[in-house]
Formats: sequence, structure tokens, C-alpha cells
Amino acid sequence: MKQLHPHALVLLPAVLAALALTSCGHKGESSKDNSSNLPTAQVRVQTTESKSRAVTEEVVGTVRAKLHATLEAKLSGRIDKLPVVLGQRVKAGELVARLDAAEINARLDQAEASLEQAERDWKRISALFEQQAVTRAEYDAAQSRDRVARGAAAEAKAMMSYVEIVAPFDGVVTKKWADVGDLAVTGKPLIAIEDPSAMQLEADVPQAIASSVHRDARLAIQVDGVSGELTGTVSEIAPAADPISRTFRVKVDLSEKPGLSSGQFARLLVPIGDSDSLRVPASAVVQRGQLEIVFVVANQHAQLHLVKTGKRVGDEMEILSGLHAGDAVVIDGAAQLTDGQPVEAK
Repeated sequence: MKQLHPHALVLLPAVLAALALTSCGHKGESSKDNSSNLPTAQVRVQTTESKSRAVTEEVVGTVRAKLHATLEAKLSGRIDKLPVVLGQRVKAGELVARLDAAEINARLDQAEASLEQAERDWKRISALFEQQAVTRAEYDAAQSRDRVARGAAAEAKAMMSYVEIVAPFDGVVTKKWADVGDLAVTGKPLIAIEDPSAMQLEADVPQAIASSVHRDARLAIQVDGVSGELTGTVSEIAPAADPISRTFRVKVDLSEKPGLSSGQFARLLVPIGDSDSLRVPASAVVQRGQLEIVFVVANQHAQLHLVKTGKRVGDEMEILSGLHAGDAVVIDGAAQLTDGQPVEAK
């Protein structure tokens, strides 16, 4: 194999470097030529500027009806009627469940019969006592029997009123735990009713930001499945923190909004301060694969800038890096641009 002369070995790196520079020069000229061959694009631009925005902390919560009730039976008995279905609207005082009252009816009849007998005895003994025909002890005993009979009759009537369970307010049936034929037991829930006309958000606010929430304050709320942001008024704040979660229960009254219903997942936006940041219209940010890019107009050409975005604020997007205040960014037509393409602002 033929060996290279030592002087040739010294010159070889220099030759390679020169070739590389020549190649790069041709490539740059080719790129410049390609950009100059592109058509001039008509675009709209806007100058970026730093804007102040409220910094908020999201706290998860649940939408609930302000007025809701779980109805239970006050005595045990077989359910005879349950004339409501899920989603049915009911009026205050409307029958929603009835228990079999055969045994209670019998007890009421017995109590009323005992009361009639006691009243007759009381009247007879009272007349004889006025004539001094009976003793004071017999008079007192008849009076006691009359009072006991009256109490028993009143108790039986009260139990009879528990047979029928009625709606405590106008609302909608949201849950059913029983049906006709089931045994109703004291303390066992039968149905749940809530008023859908007034909703509120319940959220547990961490103690670190609880001082930022005040009663009657207006706060922004986001509800999954409901378009747009809601606003609500803080109506209740727990005076003490939960010792386990270290949070304060907060209730926020919500304004009416189509699609709002009990049980929905929601986020309460608690303001914790202000922050300055660059923002551009959301239309200026172009998504290409995993990259977010913005085109800046300089010397009547579009320059591609890789950016990192933050939170969306209305129709604007927060820019964390990649731009500077005063940059003229393309806000209309950016998706069709190529780096280096000539542009003309409308």
C-alpha cells in the first residue's frame, strides 16, 4: 500500500474544511433562492406586548342543588304506593310514597274506642263526684284514664300521618332506593328530591389559599360539559378547617346556565395575585407535530420562531419563551407560511 507524504497529511484537514465551507455556502444560497421564489403572502400582524393577568389556583368541586332532601319513613311498614319515577317533577305536599296502614288503622280504632270509654267514665264520675257519691280517689283515677286515652289517641293519629310521605318542596326526583312491596324501615332512605332551579358549587379550598376567598366575592367557575365560564357568588365559608385534609368547605351560588346539573365536576378559580406575561392571539400559534411555532415579520419576510405556550386567557395565548415584546407576529394566515417567505401586511 502506498503511503502519503507527511506534508500531504498536514494539508488534508484544511482541504476538507474548505470543501465543507463551500458546500455550506451553496446550501445557504440555495435556501435563500428557494425562499425568494415563494409568492408574497398577504398577512395580518400584531405587535406583542406584556399584559397583566390575574393568577388563579384551580380547586376541584362538585355542583349540587342548594335545596335537596332525602325522604325516609318515620315508621316501619310495607310500601303500598310509590307513584313517582326518576326525573319526575313534584309539587310541595304531593304524595311520593304510602305505607300499608292496616296495623296502624287498627291501633287508631282501638285508641279512639278507649278514649270514648274514658270520656264517658269521666263524665259519669264527675257528676257523681259533684253529688259526693264517689271518693276523690275515684274521681282522680277517672281523670287520669281520660288523659291517658287522649294521649294514646293523639299518638295513633300522629303515626297515621306518617303513613303518607309527601314532597317537602317543589323539585325533581333524583334517586330511588325502594319500590312498591319493599319494607320501609326507620332511617332507610326511600327517595331523594332536589330543586334544580338553584345550584351551587361545593369545593374544599386548601388552607394555603383560603384567605383569598371572601364571602360575597364573585369567582369564575369552569364546569365540564358546560361551554364558557360561569361566575358565582361565595355564600358560605366554613369557619374551621378539616383536620384531616386541611381544607375549608366553600359554597358558591351559581347563576343559571343551560346544561348545569347536580353532580357535575367543576373547578373553582381562586385568584391569588397578578402576573405580567407576553400574550398573542391564539390564531398566531401554529401546531406542527409536537412543535408550537409563531411567525414574526422582519424585513418583509416571515421568520419562524419556536415558542413555549402557557395558559390560554380568553382568545389569547400566553407565551413563556420564544418571543420578545415588540415583535410583529402574524395573526392571520400563519398556518400557510414558510420560513423566509416574503409577506405583505394588510
